[in-house]
Amino acid sequence: MFRKQIINNMNAKITFHELTGTDSFFLLAGPCVIENESMALSIAEKIIGITQKLNIPYIFKGSFKKANRSRIDSFSGIGDEKALKILRKVSEVFQVPVMTDIHETHDAEKAAEYADVLQIPAFLCRQTDLLVAAAKTGKTVNIKKGQFLSPGAMRFAARKVADSGNNQILLTERGTTFGYTDLVVDYRGIPEMQSFGYPVVMDATHSLQQPNQTNGVTGGMPQLIETIAKAAIAVGVDGLFIETHPNPTQALSDGANMLPLDLLEPLLEKLVRIRKAI
Repeated sequence: MFRKQIINNMNAKITFHELTGTDSFFLLAGPCVIENESMALSIAEKIIGITQKLNIPYIFKGSFKKANRSRIDSFSGIGDEKALKILRKVSEVFQVPVMTDIHETHDAEKAAEYADVLQIPAFLCRQTDLLVAAAKTGKTVNIKKGQFLSPGAMRFAARKVADSGNNQILLTERGTTFGYTDLVVDYRGIPEMQSFGYPVVMDATHSLQQPNQTNGVTGGMPQLIETIAKAAIAVGVDGLFIETHPNPTQALSDGANMLPLDLLEPLLEKLVRIRKAI
C-alpha cells in the first residue's frame, strides 16, 4: 500500500501521466542514450502507442550522456544541453514524464530542469553526494542497485535520499556480478527491496549484460530479456525497465543487450497476461 502511495505522489510531481489507476506494472523504456531528436521522438511515439493500448503507465527513458564507458573512444553523447532539450521535447510533444541518468553532483540540478525522474547508475549508488544532490531537486530518484551490493544494502542508499527530504524513490534491480564477465538475477531481492516501502523495478536488459569483455565493449544476452521480464512480473515487481532501439546492432551504446523495438509489443502483451493471472 505504501509503495502505491509513493507512485501516486510521484505522479503529483510529474503531472504528465497517470502511474496508477490500473492493476498493471509501469514501464520505464527507451534508448540507452539520446542519439538524435528524430530517433527519440519515433521511439517514444511507438512505445506510447503500445502502452496506451495495453493500459501500462509509461515513462520515457534516455540518457543525456554516458559517463560509464569501457573505452575512451566509446560514444558518450551528442552534447548535454542538446540531449536534454530533446528529452524535454519528448515530454512536451507526448505529455509523458522522462527519465535520465546523472553521474556527477552538478548534473542533478541541470538535468532536473528537463527531466522528471533522475536515475542513479548502479556503479554510483553509494555516492552520498550524488544521492543527496538528486534528492534536493525534489524529483523522483531511481536508484539502480549496484552489481556489487546485496538487495538489503539498498535500504541505506534509499535512506540517504529520504533523509535529504525526498521520499519519491524507486529501486531498480539490475543483476549481481557473477564472476568477471557475467551477471545473475536473484529474484529474492525484489520482495526484499519492496519491504523497504518503495516501488521496485526490474531492469530486464542491463541484467543481461556481459561486462568487461576483452575487446572493451560490453556484451549481452538479449534473447533472455523475455525470460527475465516474465519472472519479475510473476514475482510481483512494480515496474519494468527496458532499453529498446529500432536496430540494436546500429545503436551507439549498449546495443548488445537492448530489445529490438518491434519485439516490445508482443513481450508486453505476454507480461500483461501474466500480471492478470497472478
